Amino acid sequence: MGDPSAARNLRRFNVGEDCPVFDGLFDFCRASAGGSIGAAVKLNRQDADIAINWGGGLHHAKKSEASGFCYVNDIVLGILELLKMFKRVLYIDIDVHHGDGVEEAFYTTDRVMTVSFHKFGDFFPGTGHIRDVGAEKGKYYALNVPLNDGMDDESFRSLFRPLIQKVMEVYQPEAVVLQCGADSLSGDRLGCFNLSVKGHADCLRFLRSYNVPLMVLGGGGYTIRNVARCWCYETAVAVGVEPDNKLPYNEYFEYFGPDYTLHVDPSPMENLNTPKDMERIRNTLLEQLSGLIHAPSVQFQHTPPVNRVLDEPEDDMETRPKPRIWSGTATYESDSDDDDKPLHGYSCRGGATTDRDSTGEDEMDDDNPEPDVNPPSS
Repeated sequence: MGDPSAARNLRRFNVGEDCPVFDGLFDFCRASAGGSIGAAVKLNRQDADIAINWGGGLHHAKKSEASGFCYVNDIVLGILELLKMFKRVLYIDIDVHHGDGVEEAFYTTDRVMTVSFHKFGDFFPGTGHIRDVGAEKGKYYALNVPLNDGMDDESFRSLFRPLIQKVMEVYQPEAVVLQCGADSLSGDRLGCFNLSVKGHADCLRFLRSYNVPLMVLGGGGYTIRNVARCWCYETAVAVGVEPDNKLPYNEYFEYFGPDYTLHVDPSPMENLNTPKDMERIRNTLLEQLSGLIHAPSVQFQHTPPVNRVLDEPEDDMETRPKPRIWSGTATYESDSDDDDKPLHGYSCRGGATTDRDSTGEDEMDDDNPEPDVNPPSS
């Protein structure tokens, strides 16, 4: 590129290999972000109980940079719109990758609780440690569920339902945002989970039962025919119908051969999430949630019209929290003697720890202790 300033801007905003420039990029970002903001407006106006934007769910983008195929974080923009009307918003992410951009945006507030179910370890983006729980007013309002390869329907359900049920009880969200990244499906080109379409959609079905305003978004997914299957079925779940498994003939029919069905069987891959690991993860996170003894409230204030743009000062876009990156040696401290056994590739004793300073930044330092991970006593 001949223009040095243009090259600097590309580097500054992390536009390059993972997030290249292409024709129509601005229109793509506008459609994705506008779809999620528009979905939020529909919920704010009570024009819909469920609003869907399958073109959204780009959870890796940060305030000042693109990341992981994501240019603009439509989820954050949509949640900010929801916060104009709702006191508390719950964000749930079932993409195989950690929802780092959304967690980072709301890490220090209790008005948004983030819950991410993801592959943890030597896997992009390398964040989402079980002991990353939020900071300042947002402490204990970030929930990370680190998983291993081969996660199947039964195992996922055994974690998702009890954890989300507890979250709904203690946090009492007034609106929910569900990111339905389809790269957690079996056979995804970049994923490593083994969920069926029905197992993936069970998360949406469970949340729908709470009758809370719900925004449903897309996300990752790199075996395109299965992404189409998944989001088609989840649209049906959202509106309460059960579609026929046999696909009707259409111009894309040949993409779905040789079975030409809506559902595909999971693969015989090994589930590396052992029952003991699952129990320990569940108990650790339920203990964290037990410290949230009541739902946070906000001071009464005038609610702006839904079409008004708020004029607020911008923070320095170059300053943002640094994520805790998995290095293969990261650990957490625990008071439980049973916790000295490895959990998904990291030991529970010794090694580097992470501390967040008052600005939300991480400092990797062997001499600094872990942040307090025990929930406040009730």
